[in-house]
Amino acid sequence: MLWKFVYNVFAVPAMFIGFHCAGCCNPKIREGIEGRKRVFRELVDQLQGARDLEKTAWFHFTSVGEFEQAKPLIEAIYAETRIVLTFFSPSVAPNAKSYPYADAAVYLPLDTPRNAERLIRLIEPALIVFSKFDIWPNLVWKASKHEIPIIVVAGTLHAESKRLSGFAKPFFRSVHRCIRVHCVISEADAARFQELCASGHGIVVTGDTRYEQVYRRAVAVEPDAEFFPGQGSLKRPILIAGSTYTEDERVVLPAYQLLPENAPGDSPHLILVPHEPTPERIKEIRGHLIRERLAHLCFSELTPAVDLSAVDVLIVDTVGLLAKLYRLADIAFVGGSFRGSVHNVMEPAAMAKPVIFGPTIQNAHEASLLVDRGGAKLVRTAEALASAITVWLDDADARTTAGDIGEQLVAENLGAVDRTLVYLREYV
Repeated sequence: MLWKFVYNVFAVPAMFIGFHCAGCCNPKIREGIEGRKRVFRELVDQLQGARDLEKTAWFHFTSVGEFEQAKPLIEAIYAETRIVLTFFSPSVAPNAKSYPYADAAVYLPLDTPRNAERLIRLIEPALIVFSKFDIWPNLVWKASKHEIPIIVVAGTLHAESKRLSGFAKPFFRSVHRCIRVHCVISEADAARFQELCASGHGIVVTGDTRYEQVYRRAVAVEPDAEFFPGQGSLKRPILIAGSTYTEDERVVLPAYQLLPENAPGDSPHLILVPHEPTPERIKEIRGHLIRERLAHLCFSELTPAVDLSAVDVLIVDTVGLLAKLYRLADIAFVGGSFRGSVHNVMEPAAMAKPVIFGPTIQNAHEASLLVDRGGAKLVRTAEALASAITVWLDDADARTTAGDIGEQLVAENLGAVDRTLVYLREYV
């Protein structure tokens, strides 16, 4: 096949060279390269200790968001099905490897025909499930040759996707026609996937499975629990900036400094939650706050005697707290949207919090829905962010209305797991 030749002769070597060159200056990419060197040895060891069940479901996802979409499905079939996970991004590696509902979890190695064949022979899957869109051609082609059914869950394909461009579309058609069922999140996504599939191909609108996962986490968070020292001294409104990168903070922090000029009454406390709170990132944030003379503390510095009433910015240098922190928020800013793709906007919405984010939301259909319905605001500048915060600080009823819209949106979209499981259970 022409496209197999083109992909394996040109694209795969280019990816190999590109990753290794990028790894020289990017520690995350370097971490992924190192992790892939041990893939097959780790997989063999993990499978030797796996549960002895008749069928195995192999789930692949690229990073944390896609893993969250797969979790409800994995947990629904775990009792009767052996579960193998593969992933692409180092950011999800710790979560996947410690996940209690997985029999094995490893990086997906470079997508060569030999690696794909070796993985299939080791795992012997009854089904391969791709979460959202991280679909690898050689793996699909090899699985199809072995007559292994492939399903895409929570599938999404935004209108500007390069997969729909004139040159790329024939290539991706050669991949997607080998996929048994595409379970997609909306009618618009179904129409776009149809462009990559043969007429009559299995494309069904089942919804986004992540709504269930987010809803379960939201209702499990205790609303009034004082879970960190000094929480009771936070008397001003609370703005949470969650899962932020440097690019987000370049907008959030100047916007925060504009608030005392515009906000009615006291400016809010800002609780800043970096996406990856490494020592280098915390040092970077503290340096900016010191230069701007903003009173701040790190979460790890809190003691029972601390008084946070005069603290402007609380930097969260500990992982795993964002859901609980969103519960405290009056307004939530969700990061990633000034860097490349917005992070999880559903989580604060499920807790009835008004949400703000930046311009890059093509990866999150739910973000567009929130904006359209009035549960969220999209901003492009620090001035616009400051204005959006000020409007909501000045109008408690508007905040409540926006939060209720988000909560209702999440409630309306529950049920995707059951609809998707109908197709998975045919094979496991």
